[in-house]
Amino acid sequence: MSEDFEHRLPLNQSRDGARIDLIATEGEREAVAGRLGLPAIERLEAHATLGRDGDTVRAQGRVKSALTQSCVATGEPIAAHVDEAFEIRFIPAPRDDVADEIELAPDDCDTVFHDGAAIELGAAIADTLALALDPYPRSAGADAVLKEAGVLSEEQAGPFAALAQLKKGMAED
Repeated sequence: MSEDFEHRLPLNQSRDGARIDLIATEGEREAVAGRLGLPAIERLEAHATLGRDGDTVRAQGRVKSALTQSCVATGEPIAAHVDEAFEIRFIPAPRDDVADEIELAPDDCDTVFHDGAAIELGAAIADTLALALDPYPRSAGADAVLKEAGVLSEEQAGPFAALAQLKKGMAED
């Protein structure tokens, strides 16, 4: 059983137009679930087409997953599905003799460095999955639990809530 979802793809084997299909094993799904703080990942797969331009590799495709998240209010398990398109650009890591700071443009946000020998496609896919997750999953009973705990809803705590209360008070007079 693998302990991580690392699929190291040597650069000399990454041909332009090549199609890569990654399907996580049970051990890999458990490792990714543990890293992301998820109760379980039932399915994790990715399909990508590679593009090459010198030392730059571009992977375009989809990540699909069936997983379980925990409700932020109740802790109850919530079934979730991810079906997310991605485009990841792998570029050579900066040399040690280059300045420490590297400016990334908005288009560079899905850029991952490689060591010049291989790209870590599986790890990049796992990171893509992490970014696609609902950051605040809620179960059906979440609102009741939050209300009981005294947490205000968005409407109650929003900037117009005080005005709504004032208007309500004026209407009662």
